[in-house]
Amino acid sequence: MQHQLEINGRILEYTLERKKVKNLNLRIRRDGSVYVSADKSVPLDYIENFLRSKSDFISKAVEHYSEIVSRKESPKKYVDGESFRVLGHDLRLKVLRGAKNEVKSDGVFITLRVKDPFDTDMKERVFRKWFRDLCRETVTELCKAAYPKFSKYGVAFPEIKFRNMVSRWGSCMPRGKSVTFNYALATVPVSCIEYVVMHEFTHFLHLNHSPDFYRQLAVFMPDWSERKKLLEKSV
Repeated sequence: MQHQLEINGRILEYTLERKKVKNLNLRIRRDGSVYVSADKSVPLDYIENFLRSKSDFISKAVEHYSEIVSRKESPKKYVDGESFRVLGHDLRLKVLRGAKNEVKSDGVFITLRVKDPFDTDMKERVFRKWFRDLCRETVTELCKAAYPKFSKYGVAFPEIKFRNMVSRWGSCMPRGKSVTFNYALATVPVSCIEYVVMHEFTHFLHLNHSPDFYRQLAVFMPDWSERKKLLEKSV
């Protein structure tokens, strides 16, 4: 149910869902909307006071996601000086004429060499191929590194797939023995990718997000919660 709350002269719109939960939960979604879940026994006044106490956090989070949306709405032109997020770092683009189309990165700059520096479509195709290849290579290596923890449970190494996803970083199909990852993972820090890999692989042992799932995940990766928070901030 949609609600409105005035905080410091500004109107905060938020969605309140009543369900059986032990704690009052606040979440800022990627589209900048505010979501709250609480048990039916929690008074509305208590919820609103809680939101007031978190007003600074909410404002900063909403602003953060608004900036992300703004960046996404502005298409890249693939010209010198443009910034691209790669493995958690903002790298600047250099565009050069070259005998062949290729992309290289030194961790500070991304050098895009193309036969025709004025062909935007070509630059985009070359860059996107490099970006996707980077994602495949990085994620696959992290899957191989994580797999020994699961092989002793009789889990076969899964088929690793990739595709663009709107709201998920990955998905696991235990019966199909496959894991699919979002190409957008190539934008976040490696430690966050490790978390996503471990999270999806743990579904081979526990299908849903049960308490047993999170206990097992904590055994494999004690700091998974911190990595998850970093991932959410990196979006």
